[in-house]
Amino acid sequence: MSQETEHVKCLIIGSGPAGYTAAIYAARADLKPVLYTGIVPGGQLTQTTDVENFPGYADGVQGPQMMEDFRKQAERFGTDVRFGYITSVDFAGDVHKVVVDAEKTITAETVIIATGATAKWLGLESEQKYNGFGVSACAVCDGFFFKGQDVAIVGAGDTAAEEATYLAKLTNKVHMLVRRDEFRASKAMQHRVLNTPNIEIHYHSETKEIVGDGQNVTGVRVYNNQTLEEKVLPVTGFFVAIGHKPNTELFQGILDMDTNGYLITKPDSTRTNIEGVFACGDVQDHIYRQAVTAAGTGCMAALEAERYLAAKEFSIA
Repeated sequence: MSQETEHVKCLIIGSGPAGYTAAIYAARADLKPVLYTGIVPGGQLTQTTDVENFPGYADGVQGPQMMEDFRKQAERFGTDVRFGYITSVDFAGDVHKVVVDAEKTITAETVIIATGATAKWLGLESEQKYNGFGVSACAVCDGFFFKGQDVAIVGAGDTAAEEATYLAKLTNKVHMLVRRDEFRASKAMQHRVLNTPNIEIHYHSETKEIVGDGQNVTGVRVYNNQTLEEKVLPVTGFFVAIGHKPNTELFQGILDMDTNGYLITKPDSTRTNIEGVFACGDVQDHIYRQAVTAAGTGCMAALEAERYLAAKEFSIA
């Protein structure tokens, strides 16, 4: 039985702010984009409650509603939004091949990758229970909601150190939970943390449970992995800063990546090492990781795809 095949001008893989913004611009450029949502339509923002830092939402918006708005806008301009998961890719030829759900082959003249990244979690049941209700993996996104309160953050690298100092400017106190007796962060970041008076560092400390009242976080149960002593820190916010994992397994050995698996794009561009393949959003951004920056690179990817196709048509003519 032969596999179904379809040809498109522009294929977008992923449906967060980057993917949907790319779709809006590509559709308006008459590229007739087809967008596959992936397993989690809307990406990380569908697991976020209040979003108050995206321009245009004066009163804030729920993450899932925001992604629904993005989807509707993309569809209004003609984007074909489909639920499906890309299972393999072949970017060897001029026309790129993508297999959806191991069943259907799509050939595309341009591909925009917006598969995003996934926050690394501790794996606690209570962590997921209170995710969005006091538990967060983004201090810049959610720190505002904890002004004047006591919070905890787990992690020992540069990201954790940076987010701890950011939270310290907003909150009353930051409990920083470090599993070993030292940081993994750079010396400069360590000095910044150590010189911030309202950050209390708990070495040899690991999280056992997020404590809550059934609705919101009220504390975190930690234990010392040397003495095995347990205690509950009274906090209203718990931030996980142990890193993110870019969703790039599909492109291993095909697209250039850094040591952490983030796609490498050309300077001031979304172009990858393969002609006609572009990457935008958190899949290529390990620094900012914000909805607004993801949307910006989504716009860039669509514009570059349009220019790539125009140049190709001109050279053929």
